[in-house]
Amino acid sequence: MIANKKEFFGGSLLLLGFIVVLTIIFSPVFKGQNGLEYLDALYNSISKGSAYYIPKAKEEVAVFAKRSIEVTLALADQKEAGQTALLFQKGGASTTIDGASLRVTGGLGKILENSLDDADMMYHNNGKGVSDKYGLDEKRVLFNWWKALKEMDKDLKNQEKFKEAKVVATVIKKAIEPSYNYYKIIPDKISDRLGIVIFSLIFYVVYTLWYGFAVMFMFEGWGLRLEH
Repeated sequence: MIANKKEFFGGSLLLLGFIVVLTIIFSPVFKGQNGLEYLDALYNSISKGSAYYIPKAKEEVAVFAKRSIEVTLALADQKEAGQTALLFQKGGASTTIDGASLRVTGGLGKILENSLDDADMMYHNNGKGVSDKYGLDEKRVLFNWWKALKEMDKDLKNQEKFKEAKVVATVIKKAIEPSYNYYKIIPDKISDRLGIVIFSLIFYVVYTLWYGFAVMFMFEGWGLRLEH
């Protein structure tokens, strides 16, 4: 038996409206995307717009312009070692391949400047520039940079060259990883999309409460109540 029909059916209408809106959210009506895809793309764009740290990384790398290093990188296989050797050679370093092992000798500043140039092109979605430079898929180039610099960081620490290792880690975190992860995303400023951002946050809160009140009214109208 329904104890309070008005409250029960009011809650039912709220739940029905919730389901209708949910159906719209999961429909491709937001520029060919569903609501979740649209908001995900929006927040990725805003996030990318505030994640451009490459100029700052270049300033930190410039300190090591005259610093020479010699490192040995353990890579996946000989093919990866050959691909990675191209990256260092473009930065003026000499390389020796021994199976999956790559030995690199050169200027740390020039090597990292070259990696930052590639990361900068990828951040600005110029994958063709990176691909043409090495004759490889652009994302493969960035992945190889990431793997090589991780190995370089490890080897420099083993040599107790901690300052050099720190700047390598900085390039990985502030340039290589963001450029790879945000590739092909168009950067946006939150100030340009403030309206939709505020609306989406308010809507999230209201929509959550909407569902909660719908269920509460239905159960209370049905006669179920919490009692102490």
